[in-house]
Amino acid sequence: MLKRGIFLSIAVALGLAAASLAGGLLGAARADQSEQNDSVKTSQAAANAETNFLDAARLNEKNSAHGENEPAKASAERNKSAPVIVIGFVGGFVRKGNSVHNPVKIAASLRSAYPEGVHVEVFENHHREEAYRKVLQLLDESHDGQLREEAKQAARIIIYGMSWGGSETVSLARELAQQQIPVLLTIQVDSVRKLGENDGTIPANVSEAVNFYQDDGLLHGRAQIRAEDATRTRIVGNFRYGYKANPLACEEYPWWDRWLTKYHTNIECDPAVWNRVEGLIREKLPPPIEK
Repeated sequence: MLKRGIFLSIAVALGLAAASLAGGLLGAARADQSEQNDSVKTSQAAANAETNFLDAARLNEKNSAHGENEPAKASAERNKSAPVIVIGFVGGFVRKGNSVHNPVKIAASLRSAYPEGVHVEVFENHHREEAYRKVLQLLDESHDGQLREEAKQAARIIIYGMSWGGSETVSLARELAQQQIPVLLTIQVDSVRKLGENDGTIPANVSEAVNFYQDDGLLHGRAQIRAEDATRTRIVGNFRYGYKANPLACEEYPWWDRWLTKYHTNIECDPAVWNRVEGLIREKLPPPIEK
């Protein structure tokens, strides 16, 4: 009787073990089948995704062929047709129409070479806000007082200035930065900082910046400019000129300029400097119209 009970217990235990093993195998088989199903579904999804991608590519190619990508084309055309704006600032208390001074001479030369497609205008350095309003007006293509984002991004602006005009060059660029308007190039010639302004740090909306200076006299320009963000602005250079050994006559300039601010006046009347300034500006302009 005892032996029979032992054999019965062993049989039950073996039965339970066999059932557990069978259940495990069944679960594994179901899991494997599930993974296979998921794999099939994944393969089908990948195939569908590839088909959708190819369909989209064909559709895009078809749309391009039929001219359905007009907004991008229109934007590119607008960039080409938007006028280049060149703003110059004279220094000191010089009048904007005084043709003795090189900032005014450069503007006249550019207007002659580019009667269309380039707007060139000179401002007195204490009239920066007037220059700012002029830029916004030129960018407002619809003339409704609402400056559109496309017009901002299509802007091509160059700013240059002498002495206090160099300080206003940077200040105008910084004011345009507040409107997220890019500037192609700023050029400072013997830049003298105005009270409350910073002519040494070029704002990040400026692509390239150049600085020409002399440091011989009591009145001299900033020796170095730097980029607010070097990843967005390239400093072309800080170029020093010296006139003590070989001063220029600058005969067209008033005697007080030639005597009281001799070397500051020398860099303003130096054709070598201003030929470089004009050359840098012309590099950013379209080919001039042949007469």
